[in-house]
This record gives sequence, structure tokens and C-alpha cells, in this order.
Amino acid sequence: MPDLIALASNKPRRLAEALVERFAQRMRAGELQRGEKLPTEASIMAAEGVSRAVVREALSRMQAAGLVETRHGVGTFVLDMPAPEGFNVGPPTIGLLSDVLDLLEFRLSLEVQAAGMAAERATPQALEELEQALNALMQGPEKSGSTTNADFQFHLKIAKASGNGYLIDIMKNLGTKMIPRTRMNSAYTGQSNRSTYLAGINVEHQQIFDAIASRQVDAARAAMFLHLNNSRMRLREAQKVQAFYGE
Repeated sequence: MPDLIALASNKPRRLAEALVERFAQRMRAGELQRGEKLPTEASIMAAEGVSRAVVREALSRMQAAGLVETRHGVGTFVLDMPAPEGFNVGPPTIGLLSDVLDLLEFRLSLEVQAAGMAAERATPQALEELEQALNALMQGPEKSGSTTNADFQFHLKIAKASGNGYLIDIMKNLGTKMIPRTRMNSAYTGQSNRSTYLAGINVEHQQIFDAIASRQVDAARAAMFLHLNNSRMRLREAQKVQAFYGE
């Protein structure tokens, strides 16, 4: 006899997944464009015949994938088109420091080259979009709405500037879970001065942009390597602390 409680608890999850896919299809078809505001929760509930909990779960999933961004008091807006259907890279969730470290190593193998390609190939429009993403990141969550989404968009714009469609698809598939602080904010709680830490991260992003904008291929690769390797080293230190305290 099936577990009726388990089936009931899984139903909202399945409905949310189906709702996410419907929105993704509309984005791929061009019905929902970048920068366009999504309907309100109430409108989605009425149009789709689902509960508020299902709508919020779907929006949360789309945020985690870097597809939309919610601006408090304003609404939810489309950030980018989703990766092609059936494309899947990496675990569906990043829950452990070891997962994040593995992901950073994977990113090192991709994004260092992507930065060099961006320095070589970026069009004026791609550089403008990358600069806009950098400015949003520098503004912080008070103005950008979400530092994690801003961080993801910066790295996604580098992939786009590279002109390599496979890199773009991989980055879109990873979404905001590729950003270490997305699920591992606790790894940074030991920072004695969080503002200093974030300022250091911003310096690394600025160095990457400057190298790409000035068409310095080797410098762009080196700046990206430094940024991702520094993140890896910080997380390894956090892993040691967690192991010491038995967390």
C-alpha cells in the first residue's frame, strides 16, 4: 500500500516543478523576455490553478537557477533564458562544503578559459552587459536585490562574452548554486570583518573585468584563476574549522 502521507507531501513539489518548466518553455519561446516582470503570485495562482505555496516554491527554484530575480516591493523579473531541455550538469543541490569545493574545481576548468576567450572575442555589447553586471554586483544587496544573483549574472556574462554556446548552457544549468555563498553562507561566518571580505571579492571581480575589457587574454585567465582559487582556499579553511568542531 503506498504511503499516502508521502504522496501528499510530494504533490506540491511536483506541481512546482511543472510550473517551473512551463515558465521555462515560455522563456525559451520568447514569450517572456529578459527584464520582463512576471505576473503577481495571485495572478499565477488564478491562471495555473495552484496554491500560493506552489507558486512560491516555483519562484524560489527559478531564483536558484538564476532565471528570475525578486526585487522586494517591486516584483519578480526575468534574468535570462534557461538552458536547453534535458541539459543537466552537477548535483541538484549543493549541501556540503565538499560539494562546493568540487564545483569550484569544475568551474576552474571552465571559467579560466572562458575569461581568456571573452577578452579575445567580446563584442562592445557584451562588454557593456558585463560592466552592467559588475556595477550591480558592486552596489550590494541593498540596491541590486540579491548579491548572489548579481554574482551569478557577472559570471554568466563572461561566458556569453566568450561566444561559446556550450559554456553558456553549462553556466545557465548550474545557476546560482555555482556561487559558494548561495548555500554555504555559514562558511563565511568566521570572517572577522565581513565587509572587508566582500570588498576583497569585489576587487577580484573588478580585476577580471578590467583584464577582459582591455583585451588582455592571459591577464583575464590569471584574474579568473586567482578569484576561483581564492574561493577554494577560503572554503578549505572553513572545512577545517567545521571538522575541528565536529559540525
